[in-house]
Amino acid sequence: MNACDGQTKQAVVRPATQANRFYTGDAEELRQEVDSFLRMHRGKTQYENMAAVIVPHAGYYYSGNVAASAYMSIDNKKPYKRIFLLGPSHHEWLNGASVNTEADYYATPLGNVKVDHETAVKLTEDSAFFYRPEAHDREHCLEVQLPFLQRRFGENLPPIVPIIISTNDYQKLKQMAEVLKPYFTDENLFVISSDFSHYPNYEDACEVDARTGKAIETGHVEEFIATIEANERFGKRNLATSACGQFPIITLMLMLDGYYEVKHLMYQNSGDISGDHSRVVGYHSFAFLRKDSTNFVLSDTDKRLLKEIALQSIKDSLDGKPITQPDLSSISSVVSSKCGAFVSLHEHGRLRGCIGHFGEDYPLYEIVSQMARSAAFEDPRFAPVRREELEDLDIEISVLTPMRRIQSLDELELHRHGIYIRKGYRSGTFLPQVADEVNWTKEEFVGHCSQDKAGLGWNGWKDAELYVYEAIVF
Repeated sequence: MNACDGQTKQAVVRPATQANRFYTGDAEELRQEVDSFLRMHRGKTQYENMAAVIVPHAGYYYSGNVAASAYMSIDNKKPYKRIFLLGPSHHEWLNGASVNTEADYYATPLGNVKVDHETAVKLTEDSAFFYRPEAHDREHCLEVQLPFLQRRFGENLPPIVPIIISTNDYQKLKQMAEVLKPYFTDENLFVISSDFSHYPNYEDACEVDARTGKAIETGHVEEFIATIEANERFGKRNLATSACGQFPIITLMLMLDGYYEVKHLMYQNSGDISGDHSRVVGYHSFAFLRKDSTNFVLSDTDKRLLKEIALQSIKDSLDGKPITQPDLSSISSVVSSKCGAFVSLHEHGRLRGCIGHFGEDYPLYEIVSQMARSAAFEDPRFAPVRREELEDLDIEISVLTPMRRIQSLDELELHRHGIYIRKGYRSGTFLPQVADEVNWTKEEFVGHCSQDKAGLGWNGWKDAELYVYEAIVF
Protein backbone atom coordinates (compact mmCIF):
# COMPACT_ATOMS: atom_id res chain seq x y z
CA MET A 1 0.00 0.00 0.00
CA ASN A 2 1.16 3.55 -0.73
CA ALA A 3 0.56 6.76 1.16
CA CYS A 4 -1.20 9.55 -0.74
CA ASP A 5 0.68 12.84 -0.27
CA GLY A 6 -0.85 16.22 0.41
CA GLN A 7 -3.79 15.10 2.50
CA THR A 8 -4.52 15.91 6.12
CA LYS A 9 -4.90 12.22 6.86
CA GLN A 10 -2.67 9.89 4.92
CA ALA A 11 -4.89 7.84 2.65
CA VAL A 12 -4.11 4.21 1.90
CA VAL A 13 -4.07 3.50 -1.83
CA ARG A 14 -4.15 0.00 -3.26
CA PRO A 15 -1.79 0.23 -6.28
CA ALA A 16 -2.65 -0.79 -9.84
CA THR A 17 -0.83 -4.12 -9.68
CA GLN A 18 -2.30 -5.39 -12.97
CA ALA A 19 -1.37 -2.44 -15.18
CA ASN A 20 0.76 -3.60 -18.14
CA ARG A 21 -0.49 -7.13 -17.52
CA PHE A 22 -4.26 -7.18 -18.15
CA TYR A 23 -4.42 -3.67 -19.58
CA THR A 24 -1.98 -0.95 -20.62
CA GLY A 25 -0.35 1.17 -17.95
CA ASP A 26 -0.33 4.26 -20.16
CA ALA A 27 -3.23 6.52 -19.15
CA GLU A 28 -3.95 7.92 -22.61
CA GLU A 29 -3.71 4.56 -24.33
CA LEU A 30 -5.97 3.04 -21.67
CA ARG A 31 -8.52 5.81 -22.07
CA GLN A 32 -8.60 5.30 -25.83
CA GLU A 33 -8.80 1.50 -25.55
CA VAL A 34 -11.71 1.51 -23.08
CA ASP A 35 -13.56 4.18 -25.06
CA SER A 36 -13.15 2.19 -28.27
CA PHE A 37 -14.78 -0.84 -26.64
CA LEU A 38 -17.62 1.27 -25.24
CA ARG A 39 -18.25 2.86 -28.65
CA MET A 40 -18.89 -0.60 -30.10
CA HIS A 41 -22.08 -0.70 -28.02
CA ARG A 42 -23.22 2.88 -28.48
CA GLY A 43 -26.97 3.15 -29.04
CA LYS A 44 -27.83 0.02 -27.08
CA THR A 45 -30.45 0.13 -24.33
CA GLN A 46 -29.35 1.63 -21.02
CA TYR A 47 -31.34 0.26 -18.10
CA GLU A 48 -32.31 2.63 -15.31
CA ASN A 49 -33.54 -0.38 -13.31
CA MET A 50 -30.16 -2.14 -13.40
CA ALA A 51 -29.45 -4.06 -10.19
CA ALA A 52 -26.35 -6.03 -11.20
CA VAL A 53 -24.14 -7.08 -14.08
CA ILE A 54 -21.92 -10.09 -14.65
CA VAL A 55 -18.75 -9.00 -16.44
CA PRO A 56 -15.60 -10.88 -17.56
CA HIS A 57 -12.16 -10.07 -16.19
CA ALA A 58 -9.62 -11.32 -18.74
CA GLY A 59 -7.10 -9.13 -20.50
CA TYR A 60 -8.82 -6.33 -22.37
CA TYR A 61 -7.62 -7.69 -25.74
CA TYR A 62 -9.72 -10.81 -25.14
CA SER A 63 -12.74 -9.75 -23.08
CA GLY A 64 -12.91 -5.97 -23.37
CA ASN A 65 -15.70 -6.04 -25.94
CA VAL A 66 -17.93 -8.30 -23.82
CA ALA A 67 -17.20 -6.23 -20.70
CA ALA A 68 -18.16 -3.06 -22.56
CA SER A 69 -21.53 -4.59 -23.51
CA ALA A 70 -22.37 -4.76 -19.80
CA TYR A 71 -21.08 -1.33 -18.86
CA MET A 72 -22.88 0.39 -21.74
CA SER A 73 -26.17 -1.16 -20.56
CA ILE A 74 -25.89 0.74 -17.26
CA ASP A 75 -27.55 4.15 -17.01
CA ASN A 76 -24.52 6.26 -16.09
CA LYS A 77 -26.71 9.23 -15.14
CA LYS A 78 -28.35 7.33 -12.31
CA PRO A 79 -26.92 8.50 -8.95
CA TYR A 80 -25.87 5.16 -7.43
CA LYS A 81 -24.76 5.50 -3.83
CA ARG A 82 -22.09 2.79 -4.05
CA ILE A 83 -20.92 -0.05 -6.30
CA PHE A 84 -20.30 -3.48 -4.80
CA LEU A 85 -17.57 -5.41 -6.65
CA LEU A 86 -17.75 -9.18 -6.10
CA GLY A 87 -15.13 -11.47 -7.60
CA PRO A 88 -13.35 -14.78 -7.03
CA SER A 89 -9.89 -15.31 -5.62
CA HIS A 90 -7.29 -16.59 -8.10
CA HIS A 91 -4.53 -16.86 -5.48
CA GLU A 92 -5.88 -17.54 -1.98
CA TRP A 93 -8.41 -19.97 -0.51
CA LEU A 94 -10.37 -17.96 2.06
CA ASN A 95 -13.35 -20.11 3.06
CA GLY A 96 -15.28 -16.87 3.22
CA ALA A 97 -15.22 -13.35 1.83
CA SER A 98 -12.50 -10.74 2.20
CA VAL A 99 -13.59 -7.10 2.13
CA ASN A 100 -10.83 -4.54 1.67
CA THR A 101 -11.23 -2.46 4.82
CA GLU A 102 -7.67 -1.08 4.65
CA ALA A 103 -7.67 0.79 1.33
CA ASP A 104 -9.19 4.24 1.02
CA TYR A 105 -8.64 4.21 -2.75
CA TYR A 106 -7.89 1.81 -5.59
CA ALA A 107 -5.43 3.23 -8.10
CA THR A 108 -5.56 2.85 -11.88
CA PRO A 109 -3.61 4.76 -14.56
CA LEU A 110 -6.76 6.91 -14.91
CA GLY A 111 -6.72 8.03 -11.27
CA ASN A 112 -7.93 6.83 -7.89
CA VAL A 113 -11.29 5.23 -7.13
CA LYS A 114 -12.70 5.87 -3.65
CA VAL A 115 -13.59 2.94 -1.38
CA ASP A 116 -16.71 3.12 0.81
CA HIS A 117 -14.71 2.37 3.93
CA GLU A 118 -17.67 2.66 6.30
CA THR A 119 -19.72 0.03 4.46
CA ALA A 120 -16.70 -2.26 4.08
CA VAL A 121 -16.08 -2.19 7.83
CA LYS A 122 -19.79 -2.67 8.54
CA LEU A 123 -19.83 -5.91 6.53
CA THR A 124 -17.02 -7.38 8.64
CA GLU A 125 -19.27 -7.26 11.69
CA ASP A 126 -20.65 -10.54 10.32
CA SER A 127 -18.44 -13.62 10.62
CA ALA A 128 -18.72 -14.45 6.90
CA PHE A 129 -16.78 -11.28 6.04
CA PHE A 130 -13.24 -10.37 7.08
CA TYR A 131 -10.13 -8.71 5.67
CA ARG A 132 -7.16 -10.64 4.30
CA PRO A 133 -4.59 -8.42 2.55
CA GLU A 134 -3.23 -11.28 0.44
CA ALA A 135 -6.67 -11.79 -1.13
CA HIS A 136 -6.51 -8.32 -2.69
CA ASP A 137 -2.83 -7.52 -3.25
CA ARG A 138 -2.31 -9.51 -6.48
CA GLU A 139 -5.94 -10.10 -7.48
CA HIS A 140 -6.91 -8.82 -10.93
CA CYS A 141 -10.65 -9.63 -11.13
CA LEU A 142 -11.83 -6.41 -9.47
CA GLU A 143 -9.06 -4.08 -10.60
CA VAL A 144 -9.74 -4.68 -14.30
CA GLN A 145 -13.33 -3.43 -13.84
CA LEU A 146 -12.24 -0.03 -12.59
CA PRO A 147 -11.11 1.70 -15.83
CA PHE A 148 -14.45 0.76 -17.42
CA LEU A 149 -16.30 2.22 -14.44
CA GLN A 150 -14.12 5.34 -14.51
CA ARG A 151 -14.81 5.99 -18.18
CA ARG A 152 -18.50 5.13 -17.89
CA PHE A 153 -19.30 7.26 -14.83
CA GLY A 154 -16.58 9.90 -15.03
CA GLU A 155 -16.58 12.29 -12.09
CA ASN A 156 -19.89 10.81 -10.91
CA LEU A 157 -18.36 7.41 -10.13
CA PRO A 158 -19.66 6.37 -6.68
CA PRO A 159 -17.37 4.70 -4.14
CA ILE A 160 -16.76 0.97 -4.39
CA VAL A 161 -16.97 -1.92 -1.91
CA PRO A 162 -14.34 -4.50 -3.02
CA ILE A 163 -15.19 -8.09 -2.00
CA ILE A 164 -13.29 -11.28 -2.87
CA ILE A 165 -15.34 -14.46 -2.34
CA SER A 166 -13.64 -17.83 -2.01
CA THR A 167 -15.68 -20.63 -0.47
CA ASN A 168 -17.74 -23.55 -1.73
CA ASP A 169 -19.69 -23.73 1.54
CA TYR A 170 -23.29 -23.13 0.46
CA GLN A 171 -24.40 -22.10 3.94
CA LYS A 172 -21.68 -19.45 4.06
CA LEU A 173 -22.72 -18.18 0.64
CA LYS A 174 -26.30 -17.94 1.92
CA GLN A 175 -25.03 -16.08 4.97
CA MET A 176 -23.16 -13.63 2.73
CA ALA A 177 -26.25 -13.11 0.58
CA GLU A 178 -28.36 -12.40 3.67
CA VAL A 179 -25.85 -9.80 4.88
CA LEU A 180 -25.62 -8.16 1.45
CA LYS A 181 -29.33 -8.24 0.63
CA PRO A 182 -30.20 -5.07 2.61
CA TYR A 183 -27.78 -3.29 0.25
CA PHE A 184 -29.29 -4.95 -2.84
CA THR A 185 -31.55 -1.99 -3.43
CA ASP A 186 -32.23 0.55 -6.12
CA GLU A 187 -29.57 2.90 -4.73
CA ASN A 188 -26.66 0.45 -5.24
CA LEU A 189 -25.14 -1.40 -8.20
CA PHE A 190 -23.54 -4.86 -7.98
CA VAL A 191 -20.78 -5.85 -10.42
CA ILE A 192 -20.00 -9.58 -10.45
CA SER A 193 -16.65 -10.45 -12.02
CA SER A 194 -16.40 -13.84 -13.74
CA ASP A 195 -15.06 -15.56 -16.81
CA PHE A 196 -16.71 -18.79 -17.88
CA SER A 197 -15.38 -22.05 -19.38
CA HIS A 198 -11.63 -22.41 -18.97
CA TYR A 199 -9.45 -24.23 -21.49
CA PRO A 200 -11.67 -26.61 -23.51
CA ASN A 201 -11.62 -26.39 -27.29
CA TYR A 202 -13.79 -23.85 -29.08
CA GLU A 203 -16.76 -26.14 -29.80
CA ASP A 204 -16.88 -27.56 -26.27
CA ALA A 205 -16.62 -24.07 -24.79
CA CYS A 206 -19.59 -22.86 -26.82
CA GLU A 207 -21.63 -25.87 -25.69
CA VAL A 208 -20.72 -25.61 -22.00
CA ASP A 209 -21.07 -21.83 -21.87
CA ALA A 210 -24.48 -21.99 -23.55
CA ARG A 211 -25.74 -24.37 -20.84
CA THR A 212 -24.29 -22.24 -18.07
CA GLY A 213 -25.70 -19.06 -19.58
CA LYS A 214 -29.20 -20.50 -19.88
CA ALA A 215 -29.05 -21.58 -16.23
CA ILE A 216 -28.20 -18.03 -15.16
CA GLU A 217 -31.04 -16.66 -17.28
CA THR A 218 -33.55 -18.77 -15.33
CA GLY A 219 -32.70 -16.79 -12.20
CA HIS A 220 -32.79 -20.06 -10.22
CA VAL A 221 -29.65 -20.60 -8.15
CA GLU A 222 -30.46 -24.32 -7.89
CA GLU A 223 -30.49 -24.59 -11.68
CA PHE A 224 -27.14 -22.79 -11.92
CA ILE A 225 -25.49 -25.06 -9.35
CA ALA A 226 -26.93 -28.20 -10.98
CA THR A 227 -25.66 -27.06 -14.38
CA ILE A 228 -22.14 -26.40 -13.07
CA GLU A 229 -22.11 -29.90 -11.56
CA ALA A 230 -23.49 -31.45 -14.76
CA ASN A 231 -20.83 -29.72 -16.85
CA GLU A 232 -18.17 -31.36 -14.69
CA ARG A 233 -19.77 -34.79 -15.13
CA PHE A 234 -19.85 -34.47 -18.93
CA GLY A 235 -16.06 -34.71 -18.88
CA LYS A 236 -15.22 -32.20 -21.57
CA ARG A 237 -11.52 -32.42 -22.24
CA ASN A 238 -9.42 -29.73 -20.51
CA LEU A 239 -12.47 -28.12 -18.86
CA ALA A 240 -11.02 -26.75 -15.61
CA THR A 241 -14.14 -24.80 -14.58
CA SER A 242 -17.45 -23.64 -16.04
CA ALA A 243 -17.23 -20.28 -14.25
CA CYS A 244 -14.29 -19.12 -12.17
CA GLY A 245 -16.64 -16.67 -10.45
CA GLN A 246 -19.31 -19.24 -9.65
CA PHE A 247 -19.30 -18.42 -5.92
CA PRO A 248 -19.88 -14.67 -6.40
CA ILE A 249 -22.56 -15.57 -8.98
CA ILE A 250 -24.26 -17.90 -6.49
CA THR A 251 -24.15 -15.12 -3.88
CA LEU A 252 -25.87 -12.76 -6.32
CA MET A 253 -28.50 -15.31 -7.35
CA LEU A 254 -29.32 -16.05 -3.71
CA MET A 255 -30.41 -12.41 -3.42
CA LEU A 256 -32.80 -12.62 -6.37
CA ASP A 257 -36.55 -13.03 -6.14
CA GLY A 258 -39.48 -12.65 -8.51
CA TYR A 259 -38.73 -8.95 -8.90
CA TYR A 260 -35.72 -9.53 -11.15
CA GLU A 261 -35.31 -10.26 -14.85
CA VAL A 262 -32.05 -11.64 -16.23
CA LYS A 263 -30.96 -10.50 -19.69
CA HIS A 264 -28.12 -12.10 -21.60
CA LEU A 265 -26.11 -9.36 -23.29
CA MET A 266 -23.19 -10.92 -25.16
CA TYR A 267 -20.99 -14.00 -25.52
CA GLN A 268 -17.57 -14.55 -27.04
CA ASN A 269 -14.62 -16.71 -26.19
CA SER A 270 -10.92 -16.11 -26.65
CA GLY A 271 -10.96 -18.16 -29.85
CA ASP A 272 -13.13 -15.51 -31.48
CA ILE A 273 -10.35 -12.99 -30.88
CA SER A 274 -7.12 -14.93 -31.32
CA GLY A 275 -8.28 -17.48 -33.88
CA ASP A 276 -6.81 -20.28 -31.76
CA HIS A 277 -9.66 -22.75 -31.18
CA SER A 278 -7.65 -25.45 -29.43
CA ARG A 279 -7.75 -23.99 -25.90
CA VAL A 280 -10.10 -21.12 -25.05
CA VAL A 281 -11.76 -19.18 -22.23
CA GLY A 282 -15.43 -18.12 -22.40
CA TYR A 283 -16.84 -14.64 -21.68
CA HIS A 284 -20.50 -13.84 -20.95
CA SER A 285 -22.15 -10.59 -19.90
CA PHE A 286 -25.54 -10.41 -18.16
CA ALA A 287 -27.81 -7.68 -16.84
CA PHE A 288 -30.05 -8.20 -13.80
CA LEU A 289 -32.99 -5.82 -13.99
CA ARG A 290 -35.22 -4.85 -11.10
CA LYS A 291 -38.92 -5.23 -11.92
CA ASP A 292 -41.72 -3.02 -10.62
CA SER A 293 -42.69 -4.64 -7.31
CA THR A 294 -46.35 -3.95 -8.04
CA ASN A 295 -46.15 -6.55 -10.82
CA PHE A 296 -45.96 -9.53 -8.47
CA VAL A 297 -48.86 -11.49 -9.92
CA LEU A 298 -49.69 -15.18 -9.59
CA SER A 299 -51.38 -16.52 -12.70
CA ASP A 300 -54.14 -19.14 -12.51
CA THR A 301 -51.54 -21.66 -13.69
CA ASP A 302 -49.21 -20.62 -10.84
CA LYS A 303 -52.00 -21.01 -8.30
CA ARG A 304 -52.99 -24.46 -9.59
CA LEU A 305 -49.36 -25.58 -9.50
CA LEU A 306 -48.88 -24.40 -5.91
CA LYS A 307 -52.02 -26.21 -4.77
CA GLU A 308 -50.83 -29.36 -6.55
CA ILE A 309 -47.44 -29.04 -4.83
CA ALA A 310 -49.14 -28.65 -1.43
CA LEU A 311 -51.40 -31.68 -1.93
CA GLN A 312 -48.61 -33.84 -3.33
CA SER A 313 -46.39 -32.96 -0.38
CA ILE A 314 -49.07 -34.20 2.04
CA LYS A 315 -49.64 -37.38 0.00
CA ASP A 316 -45.91 -38.13 -0.18
CA SER A 317 -45.62 -37.74 3.59
CA LEU A 318 -48.56 -40.09 4.18
CA ASP A 319 -46.97 -42.64 1.82
CA GLY A 320 -43.57 -42.30 3.47
CA LYS A 321 -41.99 -41.30 0.15
CA PRO A 322 -39.47 -38.54 -0.63
CA ILE A 323 -41.17 -35.27 -1.47
CA THR A 324 -41.79 -34.91 -5.22
CA GLN A 325 -39.70 -32.09 -6.66
CA PRO A 326 -41.23 -29.82 -9.34
CA ASP A 327 -39.62 -29.38 -12.75
CA LEU A 328 -37.66 -26.13 -12.29
CA SER A 329 -37.50 -25.49 -16.02
CA SER A 330 -41.30 -25.23 -16.23
CA ILE A 331 -42.09 -22.94 -13.30
CA SER A 332 -42.45 -19.18 -13.47
CA SER A 333 -40.09 -16.69 -11.86
CA VAL A 334 -42.85 -15.71 -9.42
CA VAL A 335 -43.30 -19.29 -8.18
CA SER A 336 -39.54 -19.51 -7.65
CA SER A 337 -39.29 -16.12 -5.92
CA LYS A 338 -38.25 -16.03 -2.30
CA CYS A 339 -41.19 -15.00 -0.16
CA GLY A 340 -43.29 -16.19 2.74
CA ALA A 341 -46.55 -18.12 2.67
CA PHE A 342 -49.24 -19.65 4.88
CA VAL A 343 -51.00 -22.92 4.12
CA SER A 344 -54.40 -23.46 5.75
CA LEU A 345 -56.28 -26.75 5.67
CA HIS A 346 -60.07 -26.89 6.06
CA GLU A 347 -62.34 -29.90 6.44
CA HIS A 348 -66.08 -29.35 5.94
CA GLY A 349 -65.52 -25.62 6.42
CA ARG A 350 -63.63 -25.99 9.70
CA LEU A 351 -59.94 -25.23 10.20
CA ARG A 352 -57.85 -28.42 10.21
CA GLY A 353 -54.37 -26.89 10.35
CA CYS A 354 -52.52 -23.68 9.53
CA ILE A 355 -48.79 -23.00 9.50
CA GLY A 356 -46.87 -20.13 7.89
CA HIS A 357 -43.39 -18.84 7.23
CA PHE A 358 -42.46 -15.14 6.94
CA GLY A 359 -38.84 -15.45 5.87
CA GLU A 360 -37.57 -14.80 2.35
CA ASP A 361 -34.97 -17.55 2.53
CA TYR A 362 -36.54 -20.24 0.31
CA PRO A 363 -38.35 -20.27 -3.05
CA LEU A 364 -42.13 -20.05 -2.85
CA TYR A 365 -42.67 -23.58 -4.18
CA GLU A 366 -40.45 -24.97 -1.38
CA ILE A 367 -42.21 -22.93 1.30
CA VAL A 368 -45.64 -24.12 0.13
CA SER A 369 -44.45 -27.73 0.18
CA GLN A 370 -42.97 -27.36 3.67
CA MET A 371 -45.91 -25.45 5.13
CA ALA A 372 -48.42 -27.95 3.69
CA ARG A 373 -46.66 -30.77 5.54
CA SER A 374 -46.40 -28.69 8.69
CA ALA A 375 -50.08 -27.72 8.58
CA ALA A 376 -51.09 -31.36 8.05
CA PHE A 377 -48.86 -32.99 10.63
CA GLU A 378 -47.27 -30.43 12.97
CA ASP A 379 -49.95 -27.92 13.98
CA PRO A 380 -50.13 -28.61 17.75
CA ARG A 381 -53.81 -27.63 17.83
CA PHE A 382 -54.86 -30.61 15.73
CA ALA A 383 -54.19 -34.32 15.36
CA PRO A 384 -52.16 -35.25 12.25
CA VAL A 385 -54.16 -35.54 9.04
CA ARG A 386 -55.17 -39.11 8.14
CA ARG A 387 -55.21 -40.62 4.68
CA GLU A 388 -59.01 -41.01 4.68
CA GLU A 389 -59.40 -37.24 5.18
CA LEU A 390 -57.65 -36.26 1.94
CA GLU A 391 -60.80 -36.22 -0.21
CA ASP A 392 -62.52 -33.76 2.16
CA LEU A 393 -59.48 -31.52 2.62
CA ASP A 394 -59.55 -27.99 1.17
CA ILE A 395 -56.22 -26.22 0.80
CA GLU A 396 -55.96 -22.43 1.06
CA ILE A 397 -52.65 -20.71 0.36
CA SER A 398 -51.77 -17.15 1.38
CA VAL A 399 -48.70 -15.92 -0.47
CA LEU A 400 -46.83 -13.02 1.09
CA THR A 401 -45.29 -11.02 -1.74
CA PRO A 402 -41.54 -10.36 -1.41
CA MET A 403 -40.95 -7.66 1.16
CA ARG A 404 -39.97 -4.17 0.05
CA ARG A 405 -38.05 -1.89 2.36
CA ILE A 406 -39.63 1.51 2.97
CA GLN A 407 -38.07 4.69 4.30
CA SER A 408 -41.18 6.37 5.73
CA LEU A 409 -44.79 5.64 6.67
CA ASP A 410 -45.87 7.57 3.58
CA GLU A 411 -45.11 4.38 1.63
CA LEU A 412 -47.36 2.23 3.85
CA GLU A 413 -50.94 1.67 2.67
CA LEU A 414 -53.27 0.39 5.40
CA HIS A 415 -55.50 -2.55 4.42
CA ARG A 416 -53.20 -3.33 1.48
CA HIS A 417 -49.79 -3.72 3.11
CA GLY A 418 -48.60 -5.88 5.94
CA ILE A 419 -45.72 -4.49 7.99
CA TYR A 420 -42.52 -6.26 9.03
CA ILE A 421 -40.21 -4.55 11.54
CA ARG A 422 -36.66 -5.71 12.19
CA LYS A 423 -33.90 -4.45 14.43
CA GLY A 424 -31.00 -6.71 15.30
CA TYR A 425 -32.35 -10.08 16.34
CA ARG A 426 -35.83 -8.75 17.08
CA SER A 427 -38.60 -8.70 14.52
CA GLY A 428 -42.37 -8.68 14.26
CA THR A 429 -45.12 -8.47 11.69
CA PHE A 430 -48.79 -7.65 11.18
CA LEU A 431 -50.62 -9.16 8.22
CA PRO A 432 -52.55 -6.74 5.97
CA GLN A 433 -55.89 -7.96 7.32
CA VAL A 434 -55.03 -6.76 10.86
CA ALA A 435 -55.89 -3.26 9.66
CA ASP A 436 -59.34 -4.57 8.68
CA GLU A 437 -60.01 -5.72 12.24
CA VAL A 438 -59.05 -2.51 14.08
CA ASN A 439 -59.44 1.20 13.47
CA TRP A 440 -55.79 2.22 13.83
CA THR A 441 -53.83 5.01 12.19
CA LYS A 442 -50.55 4.18 10.44
CA GLU A 443 -48.63 5.25 13.53
CA GLU A 444 -50.75 2.98 15.73
CA PHE A 445 -50.38 0.10 13.27
CA VAL A 446 -46.57 0.19 13.35
CA GLY A 447 -46.46 1.21 17.01
CA HIS A 448 -48.45 -1.84 18.13
CA CYS A 449 -46.39 -4.08 15.85
CA SER A 450 -43.16 -2.65 17.22
CA GLN A 451 -44.33 -3.00 20.82
CA ASP A 452 -46.45 -6.15 20.79
CA LYS A 453 -44.79 -8.26 18.09
CA ALA A 454 -41.16 -7.14 17.81
CA GLY A 455 -40.67 -6.25 21.48
CA LEU A 456 -38.98 -2.97 20.56
CA GLY A 457 -41.27 -0.60 22.41
CA TRP A 458 -43.84 1.81 20.97
CA ASN A 459 -41.29 4.03 19.22
CA GLY A 460 -38.76 1.29 18.47
CA TRP A 461 -39.79 1.20 14.80
CA LYS A 462 -38.35 4.67 14.24
CA ASP A 463 -34.76 3.42 14.10
CA ALA A 464 -35.55 -0.09 12.84
CA GLU A 465 -35.83 -1.50 9.31
CA LEU A 466 -39.38 -1.32 7.93
CA TYR A 467 -40.69 -3.57 5.16
CA VAL A 468 -44.09 -3.88 3.52
CA TYR A 469 -45.68 -6.81 1.70
CA GLU A 470 -49.06 -7.93 0.41
CA ALA A 471 -51.01 -11.17 0.78
CA ILE A 472 -52.47 -13.10 -2.16
CA VAL A 473 -55.06 -15.60 -0.92
CA PHE A 474 -56.43 -18.44 -3.07
